[in-house]
Amino acid sequence: MNITPRKLNTFLLVKLPSAWLCGVRVKKIDETTCSVSVKHRWINQNPFNSMFWAVQGMAAELTTGALVTGYIRNSGKKISMLVATNNATFTKKATGRISFVCTDGHLVKDAIEKAIETGEGQTVWMKSVGTNKEGIEVSVFNFEWTIKVKTS
Repeated sequence: MNITPRKLNTFLLVKLPSAWLCGVRVKKIDETTCSVSVKHRWINQNPFNSMFWAVQGMAAELTTGALVTGYIRNSGKKISMLVATNNATFTKKATGRISFVCTDGHLVKDAIEKAIETGEGQTVWMKSVGTNKEGIEVSVFNFEWTIKVKTS
């Protein structure tokens, strides 16, 4: 996979400055897993003294979207990607450093291979789990990505 945390974090600064300003940072990416970290600070808090849900969503979506982007780049094909649906569950106040991890790289790899093979659009659900520094789950986000090979 050609994508590195440094390249993704530079991309955030240039193309998604709100995520970068809120402290969203990619920590690790490989073929199956992407992890992103964000720390609860004044700029990303809600009125209840925890991290705003949308900041958690940005970090969670990045874990899934980076994996999709990596496999699209590796395919050498022009493929469009879009989040069609998402949902989230919040189980604990997000304070301190929150780490989001998606381990669904194999799912998107299979979906992209099928899209290339059949020429038909595919969907894939990917999950990102957010935990605090104690390892306690604070939120779970699910994203339904649609992918389709572009025709010239």
